[in-house]
Amino acid sequence: MNIFVQCGIGVAAVVGAAVTFLTFERPPIETVQRGFRGTAQELVYTTRAVDRIAARNVVPEADPPVDPIGQKSSEVYENVQVLGDLDAGQFIRLMAAITAWVSPEQGCNYCHNPENLASDEVYTKVVTRRMLQMTKAINTNWKPHVQETGVTCYTCHRGQPIPAYVWSTEPGRSSSMLASSAGQNVVSSAAGLTSLPYDPFTAFFRDALPIRVAGTTPHGPDNRASIKQTEWTYGLMMHFSQATGANCTFCHNTQNFANWNDAPPQRHSAWHGIRMVREINNTYIEPLTPLWAANRNGPPERGSATMSRLGPHGDALKVNCASCHQGAHKPLLGAPMLSNYPELNAVSSQLPRSASMTPR
Repeated sequence: MNIFVQCGIGVAAVVGAAVTFLTFERPPIETVQRGFRGTAQELVYTTRAVDRIAARNVVPEADPPVDPIGQKSSEVYENVQVLGDLDAGQFIRLMAAITAWVSPEQGCNYCHNPENLASDEVYTKVVTRRMLQMTKAINTNWKPHVQETGVTCYTCHRGQPIPAYVWSTEPGRSSSMLASSAGQNVVSSAAGLTSLPYDPFTAFFRDALPIRVAGTTPHGPDNRASIKQTEWTYGLMMHFSQATGANCTFCHNTQNFANWNDAPPQRHSAWHGIRMVREINNTYIEPLTPLWAANRNGPPERGSATMSRLGPHGDALKVNCASCHQGAHKPLLGAPMLSNYPELNAVSSQLPRSASMTPR
């Protein structure tokens, strides 16, 4: 055999082996049935992946409950706007927990002027009020997604002022051959390192563009989705898989993607989750953009993270599925942290009329 042919075969074998060993999980592979028998609705995983996910989802030990002192926090402390009905003793417990969940290194001064705790001059205090209202809205209005497990500040923050998984609208990108990539054909971690559209979040987690691209009839006129639209949906599906550590059959019966009747209940939960994320971004995060724009790198001189609070287009850093799930099909592996902090249920849904949200 020609020496060059032999070399070519050898190189191809090495490349093939590299692709095999570097892009596929090695055995053993475990499967768990999640849907109807005979439909291959199975969760596929490896024990190594489970160990990695478990390490990222360790729940901090809850502070011991405190006995009420019999006075509302608004009667003991000044300028308590959304937790004013909470008992003063329980209020302090919740403040300590929020500090541990969001700013353990920065401490109380991340949100407070230590010389005047009642002051709103540190903008993060104003943000925190709105985030507390957001947390209550999630736990109250989105039970079809969060069930009774609920969420706390720790669900996203995990001891960081900025959650590890956030996003902003991607700037336009160019490929080496084209002046514009038209939103795709550029490898993106958001789409699982594929060349699918690299910013599915703006389209679906801020805007409400159609996700469904499968028609109900083989060639009927009811489906106007193009291949390009389908690729945007696939980009979003790649994010779901990465965020939850689950494969397609966790939410779908792949014999008929369009049929909801044969789908696992997780598909219904995901439907609500998509709309919940949109509400979080549009109702609670985007309106705070002026505050973040005035404080791009966080509170000055308080040891805050240097990561900008805004994306390249000047929009606020927003949430997606990974913000809470972080690789687990249930955030924090389903740990019911909310049950340890019923104080979060005492958050007022309305700010007093005198409350200000202007940048300071």
